[in-house]
Amino acid sequence: MDGAAGLGLYPLHRCKTIHLVRHAQGLHNVAGEKEHSAYMSPDFFDAQITPLGWDQVDNLRKHVHSSGLSRSIELVVVSPLLRTMQTAVGVFGGEGYADGIINAPPLMAENILNYNRPAISSLNSPPFVAMELCRERLGVNWCDKRRSISEYTTLFPAIDFSLIESDDDTLWELEVRETNEDIARRGLKFLNWLWTREEREIAVVTHSALLMHTLAAFGDDCHPSVKAEICKPFNNCELRPLVIVDRSMIGSSSTKTNYPRKIAQGTDAQNADPKEKKFGEGNNGIRMKAATKMKALVKKLKVKKREASCHIC
Repeated sequence: MDGAAGLGLYPLHRCKTIHLVRHAQGLHNVAGEKEHSAYMSPDFFDAQITPLGWDQVDNLRKHVHSSGLSRSIELVVVSPLLRTMQTAVGVFGGEGYADGIINAPPLMAENILNYNRPAISSLNSPPFVAMELCRERLGVNWCDKRRSISEYTTLFPAIDFSLIESDDDTLWELEVRETNEDIARRGLKFLNWLWTREEREIAVVTHSALLMHTLAAFGDDCHPSVKAEICKPFNNCELRPLVIVDRSMIGSSSTKTNYPRKIAQGTDAQNADPKEKKFGEGNNGIRMKAATKMKALVKKLKVKKREASCHIC
């Protein structure tokens, strides 16, 4: 079967679509491009996105709506840092409030941290959940240290922070930087957690290092160009949909779309065609009918053969 050598075929209920997004341009990105040591400056503690970053968010939002993705995404998972949450609610959140009427809790409050930006509603948007596993590389760089959850809940009231155990950031350490191996291991753990979710189509708003080191573990069984496509670095506010497949029965999800046709029972059986009840249904019934006709024909031929033999004698 050479024609299938480059293809993969999997049951739909063992596949999940994830829309990976790197956050929009942050203040730390601008400073870090000029001087890399700026990332370690307390001035960029939990940096928010720039005016250009908000333009990137608005453009991606237009794409998400025009492409129809806004109607198919069932859940948004976001790293609990300011720049990722701003990006997530700006791209996947509801519309702004009209004439000051508040008809749903805000995903983002108005003018947070003295930045002139209107509130973003949660109306007609998927649920948002914050998850520590998809944070940026931990330690040393102040831009990767988060605020307290109690402060975030006032800035992003409709985001669900219930999966985060500690109010303060206990994961970030000033003197210890997370290794490539550790961040890759954390990223794989995050993907396994995604697989436990019931949603089939999920948006994830996260960071460059986590994406780069996690995705590097995949694609070795693909053509090199496909591997390169999976693993290439993300630009700010870039969206890239990928499909994850459960090939080793990690999950226990059952299909909701398969339809195994069954022989009618109960009321349906009483209303079924008597011939179909006698012979079964579908292809099995056809085969049984054909076999019955063949037996009758063979029996008839045997009778004729006996009659001919007697006549010759």
